[in-house]
This record gives sequence, C-alpha cells and structure tokens, in this order.
Amino acid sequence: MTGDAEDPNDEVQYHVELAPGDTAGPVLLPGNPERVDVITDLWDDFEEQAYHREYRTATGTYDGAPITVTSTGIGSPSTAIAVEELARVGADTFIRVGSCGAIQPGMDVGDLVITSGAVRQEGTSHEYVRGDYPAVASHEVVSALVAAAERLDYDYHVGLTMSADAFYAGQGREGFEGFVAAGSETLVDELQEANVANIEMEASAILTLANLYGLRAGAVCSVFANRVTGEFQTEGESKASETASLAVSLLARMDEVKREAGVNEWHAGLSI
Repeated sequence: MTGDAEDPNDEVQYHVELAPGDTAGPVLLPGNPERVDVITDLWDDFEEQAYHREYRTATGTYDGAPITVTSTGIGSPSTAIAVEELARVGADTFIRVGSCGAIQPGMDVGDLVITSGAVRQEGTSHEYVRGDYPAVASHEVVSALVAAAERLDYDYHVGLTMSADAFYAGQGREGFEGFVAAGSETLVDELQEANVANIEMEASAILTLANLYGLRAGAVCSVFANRVTGEFQTEGESKASETASLAVSLLARMDEVKREAGVNEWHAGLSI
C-alpha cells in the first residue's frame, strides 16, 4: 500500500496510533476516554501515549506492575478495533472496565459485576466466528478480579453478561417516540430466567477475540442501573477501575508463581 492507506502490518497502528513498546502486556479497556483519568489517578505513575478518535492510551505502573489503559468508545465495533491493534503491538491481557445494567434482584447500584462468560447479542464477534462459539472469560482474569474485589472489600457478583449493540432497542428499552422493537418487551425477562446477571455493550466481543487469538480477557463493570428496581445512579466507577488495576498486579504475581512452579496454568494449588 502507498500514501496514507491503512496497512495492518504497519508498525504504528492506524486507529490507536500505537507502536510496539507503547503498551504493557495487560490493557484495561474503558469505553469513555474521560475514564482514562479516573483509572490513571490510581496508578503509581503513567504517561499518555496517544489520543486518536475515541482511542486514548496511557501506560504506567500500578503496585509496581506495568499496565496500560486504552479507551474504546461505545460498542463492540470500535472495541474490536482496539483489541486487534493492541494485540499487534504486544498486548496479551484485556480487562474491560465499564458500567452496566443489572437484571437480577439483590444487585445494588454501585456493586461490581465480574463477567464469567457472555451472551453474544452484539454483531461484531459474528463477523469473526460462528454464532455458537462461546464468549468465555479467562479463568485467570476472573480469579484475579475476584481476589482484587475481595481485598478491596467491594461488593461484587460473578456471572454471565449479555452484550448488545444498541443501548435502547437492543436492551429492551423504548426508542424514539415510544418505538418498541420486536422481542424487546420480553428480552429482560428471558435473560433473567436464563440467570444472566447484567447487560452492557462490549464484553462478548473482547472475550471472543481474545479466545480466538489465544489471549487472556475478562470484564468488571459497575452497576449504574438495576432494571428490576428501576434504580439508576452513576456510582462505583472508581471501584471497577481500582479492582481492574489491582487485578493486573495480581496477574503479574500469578504469572511469576507459574514460572517458578514450571506450570502454564494458574490453579488452586498455587498461592499468591
């Protein structure tokens, strides 16, 4: 290719404008570029690496562990671009840090939801692999997120997440002038009956791509709304950010213990 044409083999990636060496192995993935400040305020140190379109990236350390954050914008299409390009410059672990709507009773606004797997209602991952391919979180990332939430004494839930492409119709909400999409009136009830914990817009694409590429991924979201009680409040954003940052530190220690033990997978017989 010539001129300004996009080339996936370029050293500097087309959308995120990052090159090898700009990121750590683990990357936190918030949607909102403004959330980058919330996250980096918790770190030991950081340096902004790039800011192009919705993709804002900073790299630093947390509790001595190298860590990166890249905002992805809203939804799975832009998030998949971030995962693709971050993987090409050396990222190997992805943790979505976001907000969500809870759909089970007993889940309060401000609680955390740690995703164990996801319902792939978004369309982006279907561009990569057949629809019955599972979107599963890395057991190591889930373990690290749970351990982090426990150490920080934050209320959390572990469960299945549904990822949608549309904030309104795709999540069972009315559209403009009361428009109701086919099936949306029963969507939340059906998900509740299937023991799905929460709804958001990016996790299933991140998990699917990570599994396809042999990378680690997970997600932790703050509950901003409970669709059962009707409660809504933008609360717990920093909890998810701190939990994900501490999880990266714990993953670094887990990887060190695995190397010392000569094993490839984290398991209950190892201790950090």
